[in-house]
Amino acid sequence: MPGKTMSHEEAQIRKAQRLFVTGDLGENREVELSKPQAHYLRNVLRLEEGALVRLFNGRDGEWLCRLNTLTRKAAAAQCEACLRPQESQGDLHYLFAPLKHARLDYMVQKATEMGASVLQPVQTDFTQVSRVNAERMAANAMEAAEQCNLLSVPEIRSPVKLLSLLETWDSGRRLIYCDEASHVLSPLEALGDIEPGPLALIVGPEGGFSDAERQMLKGLDFVSAISLGPRIMRADTAAVAALAVVQAVLGDWR
Repeated sequence: MPGKTMSHEEAQIRKAQRLFVTGDLGENREVELSKPQAHYLRNVLRLEEGALVRLFNGRDGEWLCRLNTLTRKAAAAQCEACLRPQESQGDLHYLFAPLKHARLDYMVQKATEMGASVLQPVQTDFTQVSRVNAERMAANAMEAAEQCNLLSVPEIRSPVKLLSLLETWDSGRRLIYCDEASHVLSPLEALGDIEPGPLALIVGPEGGFSDAERQMLKGLDFVSAISLGPRIMRADTAAVAALAVVQAVLGDWR
């Protein structure tokens, strides 16, 4: 049986550019876009006033809007219809040792796609990168959310040392850490013993966690260790693998 033919209006909506905005969205509201967004719409996509765009802000769902101002330096759009109501975002914090630029960009994009609600850089004993560009991280997370039809963008937090983070940790949030020396080879088996609830996942740097850090983590009641199998992974690959198994067992893939 042939599938339903998409109407011209549905096709126009589907191909409309999605953008994340910070302003409020609602019936007949006018929303200002940023200068980079105005440049992109006018000079890259070659749109004109009257064109349709889809906007979301992480609070008010996704709205179909029409550009009513579009110049080289400014753009604004008026909300016409709510396409999707806001969905509750999963409560999964992703903690990671900072990586170099290209691999950090990839990791941020993939963690956003995999449903992380918070991205927290953590300085560990073997961390090789000392600085993190928060604006670049936010831009990558925003782009991933726009392209993957997400309704929320993860919160980007400032880097913190591992010890300081653990000293102020909310013990009601289970922290899962990827330990290549874990005696339980199957992460599914290890995760099966954890009660559903607020979660955080931490992946260490290329050299892994130091012996002191590993002992400290194992001594905390709110921490659970998992293995990612028999192979050693790069940190950006481990991010995707770990987030996938956590979402499958305890997250929103169930």
